[in-house]
Amino acid sequence: MKRLLVLVLLLGTCGFASPGGLADLKPLPPVMVCAEVTGLRLPGVTLTSATVAGATCEVRGTIAPADTIVVRLPLGGWTQRYVQTGCGGLCGTATINYGQAAGCPVVEDGSVASATTDMGHQGQNDGSWAAGNPQAQIDFAYRGVHETAVTAKRIITAFYGRAPRYSYFTGCSDGGREALMEAQRFPDDFDGIAAGAPATNMAVQNTFHHAWNVLANRDSSGRAILLAAKLPLIHNAVLAACGPVLDDPRQCHFDPFSLVCANPATCLTAAEATVVRKLHDGATDARGRRLEVPVGHEWGSELEWTLFVPATPTAPVASESFALSYLRYLADPNHARPDYQLSDLEFTVASFWRTVLPSSAYMAAMDPDLSAFRRSGGKLLLWHGWNDQHIAPRSTLAYFSELRDPARYARLYMFPGVAHCGGGQPFDVLTPVMAWVETGRTPGSINGVRAMSPAAARGDYHWVGEGLYSHGYQTWPRAVGDKLVTGPGYPGGHAR
Repeated sequence: MKRLLVLVLLLGTCGFASPGGLADLKPLPPVMVCAEVTGLRLPGVTLTSATVAGATCEVRGTIAPADTIVVRLPLGGWTQRYVQTGCGGLCGTATINYGQAAGCPVVEDGSVASATTDMGHQGQNDGSWAAGNPQAQIDFAYRGVHETAVTAKRIITAFYGRAPRYSYFTGCSDGGREALMEAQRFPDDFDGIAAGAPATNMAVQNTFHHAWNVLANRDSSGRAILLAAKLPLIHNAVLAACGPVLDDPRQCHFDPFSLVCANPATCLTAAEATVVRKLHDGATDARGRRLEVPVGHEWGSELEWTLFVPATPTAPVASESFALSYLRYLADPNHARPDYQLSDLEFTVASFWRTVLPSSAYMAAMDPDLSAFRRSGGKLLLWHGWNDQHIAPRSTLAYFSELRDPARYARLYMFPGVAHCGGGQPFDVLTPVMAWVETGRTPGSINGVRAMSPAAARGDYHWVGEGLYSHGYQTWPRAVGDKLVTGPGYPGGHAR
């Protein structure tokens, strides 16, 4: 059906392509008053308010049991598009955030309908919301985003008398994981998806990756070895060795021990150089077996390492809170461990599987088989900044490398100098997806960066968990009392 719509547009039956490559769709007015939306009867949904906010009707409600949603409906003319936005971190707030869509014409002119969700819980981004609350875990993993798509489309259809012609999803970080989860589990929800810096392997990302960021930099007394004041020194040395702009940091082979000397003001100690090497390389066990995708942090990203390199030896760092939130409340879905400390995590292969498997089966978005999404006509734009300090850029390269026949439906963009989710550098990843879906225009360069070919994306991504890039590992658990139980299918009754 989606391909048929694209063909019709190309033939001109439903309009011509606009200058931005988008279909020229007729704006539609509402067929009901904003305040009447709360009177809609939708299964499992309570609509609590519908108020005029500027040029939109803003609808708020709850999808049972606890998914808060926000839907915005243009009052001045809806161009038949729906855009759902993702949520970062462990979420807990329902705020529509278009992220890297600066300049997208139909976002800028307010003619798209949009929605988002808090993914089944409110506040407390420390993970404690998951304790004894299996439904909140399921909603956060995949259900909340999907049910929001279903509900928002029903509201849109009632409000305008017509279902969306095209539906899109855009998100970064956990929003990127949500985006891929949609393509993998619910391939018919969206025609086009922009997935930025996706936390595909959250169960690894928020355990071994972030814990390594902290523990690799601690001495025997628990004090930080490398401090933030040394990061500019390291960064300048990397640029001197590999060039001022690292278009592909994989080609940079910097040796941090080249900075070791006796002058602490201008050099590193051997202990500091060891930490730099460990932070770059990523988590391993004592035998050097990789417990995450090789290279945790790319050369050239050193100025962003303040996320986990403190200013003083005893100052807290964000990576520790990320890891503890997951290890205490999400890694083992049925057994909260509020007293868990990073020192309890063993960097061994056996510990890897004990820690990662219980939640990976429903939390990770690592299935490379997007054939159902491709058959439905879906288009996927993956993107990542090389300077990402939160999520390893090569985790996205590794996932892209595992996709089956990606040239037909997927594109990957790796942005030099860009930190996590853009780091304040605006560019538009949404319009290229829309143009690809609506008029068949294959995405070109974005912000001066061209799409990376599947061949160029390949590399040495061997690590302990690489088998998780497989089809069929994902389960569909259900909540039974205060326990998460693996079930045979999606509890909402939708096909797998």
